[in-house]
Amino acid sequence: MSRVVLILFSVAALFGADNPWVKVKALPNRSELRIYQKGVRDPIVATLADSTDESIVVVAKNKQMTIAREDIDRLDARPVEAKKKPEVTTTEKTTDPDYTPHPPSSGTQVPAMSSSSSVSFGGNKPDFKTVYTRPPAAPKN
Repeated sequence: MSRVVLILFSVAALFGADNPWVKVKALPNRSELRIYQKGVRDPIVATLADSTDESIVVVAKNKQMTIAREDIDRLDARPVEAKKKPEVTTTEKTTDPDYTPHPPSSGTQVPAMSSSSSVSFGGNKPDFKTVYTRPPAAPKN
């Protein structure tokens, strides 16, 4: 009985390995995509809204569109990043007064304090990774 189950799992794994579209369906919504289509030179940069067995639904420039699986040559994805909180850095520096005698016209030296602060909203985005490449067409005899 356990051999039968093992064989069934092996066959299922082989069928899953043959279908590269499985990785596309596993992408989370709001993934940033770069889509290379047949006959189009420049890729479309869009956000994934939904994926099915036959197509993907994306949002590009505030316009929702559906792209068929047959029209896609290559699909690159950038993983969704968690929202990062702004990082605030504050630096303070205090200088001691100069107690050496000065001429009366120069005024008195008092302690000085300077401060600076900066805000960082995150770093660079991760690179795109190829998720799907259309398999080569079967040769016609």
